[in-house]
Amino acid sequence: MRHALIIAGGSGTRLWPMSRTKQPKQLLPFIGGKSLLQLAFDRLDGLVAPSNRHICAGQGHEEAIAGALTGFSREQFLGEPVGRDTLNAVGFSAAAIASRDPDAVIAVFTADHIIEPVEDFLQIVEHGFRLAEEDSRTLVTFGITPTAAATGYGYLELGDPIDESARIVRQFREKPDAQTAADYVSAGPERYLWNSGMFVWRASTLLDCIRRYEPENFAGLEKIGAAWNTVRRAAVLAETFPDLKKISVDFAVMEPASRDPLIRVAAVPMPLRWLDVGSWPMFAETCPRDAAGNALGGGRATLLDTRNTLVASSDPRHVITTIGCENLLIIHTPDATLVCRADQAENIKELHKLVGEAHGQDLL
Repeated sequence: MRHALIIAGGSGTRLWPMSRTKQPKQLLPFIGGKSLLQLAFDRLDGLVAPSNRHICAGQGHEEAIAGALTGFSREQFLGEPVGRDTLNAVGFSAAAIASRDPDAVIAVFTADHIIEPVEDFLQIVEHGFRLAEEDSRTLVTFGITPTAAATGYGYLELGDPIDESARIVRQFREKPDAQTAADYVSAGPERYLWNSGMFVWRASTLLDCIRRYEPENFAGLEKIGAAWNTVRRAAVLAETFPDLKKISVDFAVMEPASRDPLIRVAAVPMPLRWLDVGSWPMFAETCPRDAAGNALGGGRATLLDTRNTLVASSDPRHVITTIGCENLLIIHTPDATLVCRADQAENIKELHKLVGEAHGQDLL
């Protein structure tokens, strides 16, 4: 049976001060009044039944997630006691889903993305499902056409064709330096695509890969899966999950699988509008803009002689005003305000740490 898994465990520190520990970026209703998680869940309409859509996130967010999604039951929530990177998130989820559906085919998404048009997205993921269903040894990943020489994404090096659009993945290339990224983009999308972090695989195939490539992690995941439908579920999860080695699914599974003669790693191109909303400059790409290029991200604002600046407020009573500003990020909440040059957005993670040290964890 087809299932979908939405990974919603990121901390969202680069979207501080709106993104907080108790309400991370996935739950913020800041994309046209909807959260990224709601958009990710709704995007699967017509592809995967609502009852087969699962969300993996921190245990502390169960209440908020269950309350935010219509028709979502607690049994569809897969709560991590602590974050242990993506291998354990997808492995734990596959073990839990397979404990009830041994033949499960799972499409994996993250709650970070804006993807349009949705109709084309559904057709492309349908293609991925068919590849995994027709050949049990297939792990499917979706590749995005690079629009810039980005150093923040991994890349897929493409090999031989499988069908009219899918290609064998010759190699996974981790986040490159600027020159290497430029070389990849110059080679064109027939050679390199961005690694989107979205996948389709049979639960049994993924778990077998983990067994062979990361046997210590597999031992723990197998123990969790065996206890999932028993009264020992919570105890075994709490005892086992925090000790699993922290590693990404790309490093642990997808890279070795691309060299494994027993596994076929397939890339399906996804030539769509794809935004990874993990930072304020990327959030600005989702916002309406005025004639001066200012991104209006919510709240009230009056801008004079201001260009290419993002302004956003979660406080409906507060008015942001500017004079003579350019290329800034101005984000206001009732208890914290961020003013930052747009080209310094990556340093918000470091600022986040300093805020906690200077002013306390309540602001994080």
